[in-house]
Parts: sequence; C-alpha cells; structure tokens
Amino acid sequence: MNKRLRTWFMAIAALLLVFALCGTVLAEEATEAAPVANVFHQSFWSLVPAIIAIGLALITKEVYSSLFIGILTGGLLYSNFNFEGTITHVFNDGIVASLADGYNMGILVFLVILGAMVSLMNRAGGSAAFGRWASSRIKSRAGAQLATIALGVLIFIDDYFNCLTVGSVMRPVADKQKISRAKLSYLIDATAAPICIIAPISSWAAAVSSYVEEGNGLELFIKAIPFNFYAILTIIMMIVLALTKLEFGPMAKHEKNAIENGDLFSDVENKSEQLNEEANPKGKVIDLVLPVIVLIICCVIGMIYSGGFFSGTSFIDAFSGCDASVGLMLGSAVTLVITMIYYLCRRVLNFKQIMEALPEGFKAMVPAILILTFAWSLKAMTDSLGAKEFVAGLVKGSARGFANFLPAIVFIIACFLAFATGTSWGTFGILIPITLAVFPLTDPLGVVCVSACMAGAVCGDHCSPISDTTIMASAGAQCNHVNHVNTQLPYAITVAAVSFVAYILAGFVPVWYIVLPIAIALMIGVLVAIKLTAKKA
Repeated sequence: MNKRLRTWFMAIAALLLVFALCGTVLAEEATEAAPVANVFHQSFWSLVPAIIAIGLALITKEVYSSLFIGILTGGLLYSNFNFEGTITHVFNDGIVASLADGYNMGILVFLVILGAMVSLMNRAGGSAAFGRWASSRIKSRAGAQLATIALGVLIFIDDYFNCLTVGSVMRPVADKQKISRAKLSYLIDATAAPICIIAPISSWAAAVSSYVEEGNGLELFIKAIPFNFYAILTIIMMIVLALTKLEFGPMAKHEKNAIENGDLFSDVENKSEQLNEEANPKGKVIDLVLPVIVLIICCVIGMIYSGGFFSGTSFIDAFSGCDASVGLMLGSAVTLVITMIYYLCRRVLNFKQIMEALPEGFKAMVPAILILTFAWSLKAMTDSLGAKEFVAGLVKGSARGFANFLPAIVFIIACFLAFATGTSWGTFGILIPITLAVFPLTDPLGVVCVSACMAGAVCGDHCSPISDTTIMASAGAQCNHVNHVNTQLPYAITVAAVSFVAYILAGFVPVWYIVLPIAIALMIGVLVAIKLTAKKA
C-alpha cells in the first residue's frame, strides 16, 4: 500500500510539473511583449522549492527525486515559467555551478579519497588484525563495549568509514564476551553519525560548512558543537549503559538471550546470515592504526595551512579561518599517497590491488556525492529566489515572539525529515540555509538553531530504517536489520526526548556551559529512573 501511495504521489507530482511546463507557452508569449518582473522573488514562493522537496521526501521516502523536483520547481519560479530560462537556471546556475564551485569540488574529492582509504584498509587486513589483537586483551562485557565506543570515537573522519571498520574489528571481540549482535550494531551506529557531527575534521563538518557563507562554515560548526545535545548525550548514554549493565526495551531480550543462552541473534531464521569478507592474513594492527593517525595529522596540517599558519598566522586564527575544503582535500590526498606507499613497502597489497581499490572507493561514495550535489543545487534555487531575505524579514516582523522556541522546533522538524528520508545531508541542505536566514551568524541563538538542525538530522538518520548508516551498522555487526532498528529506537528516542528539553532551555539561555551540564545530568537521571523502574518490575 505504501509503495502504491508513493507511486501515485510521484505520478501526480510529475503531472503537475508537466502542466507547469506547458504553462510556459503563455508565459513566453507574455514576455515577448515586455519583460515581466519576478513576482516570486522574496515572497512565500521562494520557500516553495524547499517545501516541495520536504513534502515529497516525507511521503515517498526517496531523497534524490524529491530534491531534484524541488530544484526544478525553483527553476520554474525563477524564470517566470519560461522553458528555456528554467532549463538554463536549473543546470547552468544550479547543478553545474554547484559542481564547478572550487569549495564544493574539494569536498567531493575528499569523499572519494575517503572511499579509497576504506577500501585499501579492508583489503590490507588491518581491521581483522586489530580484532584479533583486541579479543586477546579484553576480558569483560563492559570492556568490550567501551572498546567498541572508543574505536568508534577514534574513527571520526566519516560515518561510512566508521561503520565499515568498527563492525569488522569488534565483532569477534563482542562475540567472545556474549554481546548480542543487536547491541553491537547499536554501538556501531551510535558512534558513526553522532561522532562525525561533532568532529571538526570530518566529511560531515565539510558538508555542513559548505552550506554556510565561504570562510564562516567551519567556525560556525565548531561553535555549534557544545550545543549538539543529541550527539553528546548519545555518547553519555552508551557509557552509562556499558558501566551499569542497564538494558531496556527489546534490547533487554536480546542481551538476556546472549548472556544466558549464548544466542547472539535472538532470531533463528537469520543466524546463518554472514558477510563474506576477504582479509589479508599478513595484515597487522598497525595497518589500521597508522593510516588513521596519518589522516588526522595531515588533515589538521592541511587545514591550518589553508588558514595561513605557515605564513605567520596564529594556530587558533588559522584553524578557525581555514578553508575546510582545501585542508581536508590536501590532507586526505597526502594520506592516500603515504598509505599506498606504506602498503607496498609492507607487501600486504600489490600495485594492482591498490589501483583496483580506487574505483571501489569512488563507487562507495556516489550516493553521498549525489545527495550533496542536489542539496547544493536546491540551496542555489532558494537563494536566487531571495528566500533568505524573505524569511529574515518575516521573522523580524512577526516571529520574534516565539523565536526562543525555534531551536526545539528546528530539532523536531529535522528529526522527522531525516527519519523519513534516511539522510542527514539532504536535511542539512534543506534546513540550514533557511535557519541561517532567520538568524545572522553573529546571533548566539542562530548557532543553537544550526546545532539543533544538525542534531535533529543525526537523530532522524540514527532512527531511520532506510538510512545508509543504519543499514551499514546492521551489516557491520551481521545483525538482522529489523532487529537492529527495533532495538535501537527506544534508546534513540530516549536521548531525543532529553535533547528536546535541552533545546527549549537553550532557546532562553544560549550558553553552552550552563545548558550542557544540565542536559547531561538530566540524561543520567532518566537512565537511573529507568533502571530503578526495571528493578521494581
């Protein structure tokens, strides 16, 4: 029934676009006589492309076509329904201009190199070697869970990189300590996007920065980190769960079966599901650790280089004023070369295997590249229609009365959108430009709202069964996907509820060192209450 509804809705949307295009005949005839002013500029219509993209994404749960239809709608409005003007604006001023932008292209190169790095590390056998090393030293369930969390935090460069590495590394360790696959997949998922969204040196930081005015993106991202309550509280929750042995919801059943019966799956039909991974037997722990360390160091050096550190600028000023696109691109490129040479010298991979890994890495990043391209293009459409100016004027004129509640409202909207579409990046592209139109970059409440947008997008992506990271976390832990989603939802919703309360407070007191401790205390208090309730039951 859902498929049929989505099909009908897409058909209706397509028909509406056809009628709109047919209407360009009248518009063209009118413009032949005299130029017509764009009545859609700086009006409610400037938001229609984003509204259509959101609406289609929520109903169809398909982000690519939804974003493109939003882009096409923006082109129609910008050109006053002129056919030639629409095509020119959509492709030349939208898609092509976004891809031709040097900042955006640097981010895409960074993503491709990350994909190649992941492919190389998997082939070299570093992940498997680390798993064998860790399993001989970790002697408790709490230790295995904390080690999984620590590794997830260490691999903060990219969520794909995280999921593709942590699962294969920690699976044998978790199995030895009788940790259910559902719990392992939760730990993998909770240390993927929630970690990347608070790491300044990551593909997520680069993507978020790309939606902000050039030169200010990374600075805004760093300022928003302490207000990213969902990501921070998720980390707190994982640690508390590991140390207190607290489990609730469907996860409790899975963990009980694993401890008492040795049943890691709690699902007879899917016990035979396995991922066939080829690991180089020559791989060592250093083959995983060294490339990650080099990547972090090189990216930091690249970022301060782009900020003028080697020309006399102080470290702090260079880092805050750096070009994230250039820094991450240069750092990752140098790391890739070093990694290739290192694997050749170690003889864990030959030249042919290394070259085969490069296109594999590109293929792995195609979905992210497509989402980013469409999101950037949609931003270009709304900018050309004056959406920022319209929303800013609307808020200044009538919305200041509820401005303090906007962080909580933005958080909920982002949660819902990311859950329905399964993507954080598409949500960033739609909501961040509109959020920045409400508040200037210098407004503390604007920083809170941007952070709420990022936190909500990660929360929705974390919960969504159609999210790439959710699916990869299930695959990395070799856990049935439905089991992973069902057991993870109560945990994610608990953190989301506490985060919502924190954003209400932050709307009135936008000071992170006041609100964040309160949010952490509230999170721990909720978990203690759940544990006490479970004991009484």
